[in-house]
Amino acid sequence: MSDGPRYLHVIQRYFPFRGGSERYFQAFSERFARAGARVRVVTTNAWDLEYFWDPKARHIDEREAVINDVDVLRVPVHHLPVATLSHRAIRRLMAESGRVPLPGHDALLQSGSRFGPWLPTLDDELERLEPPDIVNSANIAFESMIAAASRHARKHDVPHIVTPFLHIGESADKRVVRYYTMPHQIDLLRQADAVMLLTDVERDALLERGIDERRLHVVGAGIDVDAVTGGDATRARAILGLVGPMVLALGAAAFEKGTLHLIDAVVSLRESGDDIHLVLAGPMMSDVRRRLESLGEPQREGIHALGFVSDEQRRDLLAAAEVLALPSRTESFGLVFMEAWANCKPVIGARAGAIPAVVSDGEDGLLVPFGDVAALADAIKTLLQSDELAREMGRHGNSKVVSEEEWFERVRALYAQVGGTQLARTPIGV
Repeated sequence: MSDGPRYLHVIQRYFPFRGGSERYFQAFSERFARAGARVRVVTTNAWDLEYFWDPKARHIDEREAVINDVDVLRVPVHHLPVATLSHRAIRRLMAESGRVPLPGHDALLQSGSRFGPWLPTLDDELERLEPPDIVNSANIAFESMIAAASRHARKHDVPHIVTPFLHIGESADKRVVRYYTMPHQIDLLRQADAVMLLTDVERDALLERGIDERRLHVVGAGIDVDAVTGGDATRARAILGLVGPMVLALGAAAFEKGTLHLIDAVVSLRESGDDIHLVLAGPMMSDVRRRLESLGEPQREGIHALGFVSDEQRRDLLAAAEVLALPSRTESFGLVFMEAWANCKPVIGARAGAIPAVVSDGEDGLLVPFGDVAALADAIKTLLQSDELAREMGRHGNSKVVSEEEWFERVRALYAQVGGTQLARTPIGV
């Protein structure tokens, strides 16, 4: 076994699930392991996001595994009676309480946070592990895991990094951001040795909420370019039977990701005579599934819902697509934009969250208001009607791609800094 430093990474899901935050943690976990660190990931047994509140959703039975030299432990999610209603009601009440303090406000937040998600054995599971040298936990919407990681770090007197994956939502609509900036969540960030961020949008939002800037570290994001390029476009199109232009959506399909609006935009374009295909590649939430089931057969013809795809299929789809669309309001970066740019493809995003800090409107992609189906359809049509504009945007985007190696050096530097300082044990400003 390696004699290197011991890193404990705590996150809500992990490989084989491949969401954005999960792939982010997997990338630096495996790179640290290859560099000689002893890396342990503690996660949950959830597969579907909906498993956090619905016991009927999918989960992973395997408790322990070694994945590319990273030790992975999965802690079981527990469920409340009348799970869906109870979970959502608690989170809604907590968010509203954070906005307008109610009697018993602090007690409500502390009690409710235990169920986000409910992992009653997590503290004991952490204590059974070899004490770490550094703890890094995510994300702030799953604050019970961050709170447990914080307690564990303090007990062993080691630094604690929090990677919040903060979702800002739309600037004029505070419904999203309230769920990520409740007082007890902000307190967890204040207590951390360091807060690891992807963009200046996250940094500015936390500065506004009183987090000392010396705790905030923007490390950005990067991708393994070779892993997402070199795909076979012809093979992807042949498997799907596609002839016309293709719009690709990679990642979770959900209302907050703009998937419903994307479906409606493509249906509208097809009804106007445009031979356009939409490919959805990634896990599908129940609201999207219901929307697809409600469509008539002619409307469904141009929509291809694939669910999870292999790495090879992902490369092929990126090679085959004319444009990638992620019109989401819940992104702390959007790694798929960089994957599309690595293939010199233009992108469409929503003018929400951190996306405007990643996509330069009119230069490497187009931005539309979240939920604006007409604007989304216009953006798709604009890029599909002008090959020259699409190629130019793809080239501009390609120049912004950051390699995984370059990004990892920033993460490594942060670990070295935090590991060599007593910052959190002497609170800033005290």
